[in-house]
Amino acid sequence: MSAQLFTPYTIKQVTFKNRIVMSPMCQYSSHNRDGKVEDWHRVHYASRAVGGVGLILVEATAVLPEGRISYRDLGIWSDEHISGLKELVDLVHRNGAKIGIQLAHAGRKAELEETILAPSAIPFPEKKTPKAADAEDIRRIVEGFRDGARRAKEAGFDVIEIHGAHGYLLNEFLSPVTNHREDEYGGNADNRYRLLSEVIEAVNSVWSGPLFVRISANEYDPQGNSLEQYINYARRMKAQGVDLIDCSSGGLVPAQIQTFPGYQVNLAEQIRRQAEVATGAVGLITDPSHAEEILGNGRADLVLLGRELLRNPYWAYEAAKALNTTLERPVQYQRA
Repeated sequence: MSAQLFTPYTIKQVTFKNRIVMSPMCQYSSHNRDGKVEDWHRVHYASRAVGGVGLILVEATAVLPEGRISYRDLGIWSDEHISGLKELVDLVHRNGAKIGIQLAHAGRKAELEETILAPSAIPFPEKKTPKAADAEDIRRIVEGFRDGARRAKEAGFDVIEIHGAHGYLLNEFLSPVTNHREDEYGGNADNRYRLLSEVIEAVNSVWSGPLFVRISANEYDPQGNSLEQYINYARRMKAQGVDLIDCSSGGLVPAQIQTFPGYQVNLAEQIRRQAEVATGAVGLITDPSHAEEILGNGRADLVLLGRELLRNPYWAYEAAKALNTTLERPVQYQRA
């Protein structure tokens, strides 16, 4: 019997050949300040497809120029970005994997010369003070995510992930630590969810494929959202048509985080069980047996690897061998 890690998984008629996902990881390799795909991205993403990963999630890609973390980030704020992103899609598809893109806005963590935005004018430690987003800013942000989703569809992506984690803009609106607003976008949990809700609705207006949302289900601050609050938010996301919650943690405020293999898996497990929604588990998952345990015990539906796939693009083949499973290789590599 095939290991769970290597069983297919289908969402909305899109089938991933296995449960191994490459986490979105910024490459900071768009060197002309234009947010366009360069050779590094082509090699980086295609090599993980060759390496047997089932789904590759492209790094946080800015829906607005001021939504970049840095000037070296990928962008999707212009139709001029579509052709380069389509190259990534075609390369990954030709090498047997599915590909998604993480739509993002950095909020107060943007390291740019221009005015940066946040729910409230509270700086991230040792960074510049953001402007509290006004109604026009919020309208533009929502439209940015909608237009980014349209461009992602035109480029041929299989999955869209909305970045609501790691202290970036949508996470900032969700958290009482960073959202001190007194209008309809702040003041209580329902209002703090409003911007993410509007973004999901906007994306769904132009996108019918698999939709993920990445969250920081532990904010590592006693004044922050609890896991129980994120379980409630996950129920609301599911009701809005989100297919999978990608369960990460941290990034909202500086914190000393005790890390160990699978330190975030419990977040995925609790959200999966209590919100009854599919989840992805991430966080120092490096051992194939550990990945198999997570899936076999129903703790998550997909396993996301980050730095392990930077270290070893061919982890999937080693995992298949360790789990006594045969993984089809490119014909060019079969003699090895």
